[in-house]
Amino acid sequence: MLVSSLQWLLALHVTGAFLFLGGTGAAGVLGLLAQRAGRPSEVALFLGLARWAVVPVVAGAVLTFALGLALVHRLHLSYGSFWVAAAIVLVVLASAAGSKGGRRDAETRRLAEQLARDGDRPSDELRARLRDPLTLALSRGAGAAVVAILALMMWKPGS
Repeated sequence: MLVSSLQWLLALHVTGAFLFLGGTGAAGVLGLLAQRAGRPSEVALFLGLARWAVVPVVAGAVLTFALGLALVHRLHLSYGSFWVAAAIVLVVLASAAGSKGGRRDAETRRLAEQLARDGDRPSDELRARLRDPLTLALSRGAGAAVVAILALMMWKPGS
């Protein structure tokens, strides 16, 4: 049995979605572990590992977005359909929020690495950065947007 180009597009689109969702989930779990860590070296470890989660997030976002647009074109769907337009907006918002939150986490990781080198003792400044409301809102907002994208793709409301 031959696989059609449409089947390939769909399979790679779904693969991208798994990468996007899986990387986002991994980054979220590592961020939570960093918040619960006791020593700066542990915070640096978890936030350092979270950087690696960016690879599947970006690869998945690119695959999902590009191949999703190709599927919309190929299936003659409307870009103005609620679920298509909402998914496009959510991908942009998730990417922007995740990027901004990730830069803030990188600053926190650098502080944790410095504190680890300087005796690895708990720090009020590090604890405050780990609980920064803006950083948490950006990261959690990006994660919620990714879950909402998944829901839109599964249920396609309005189609």
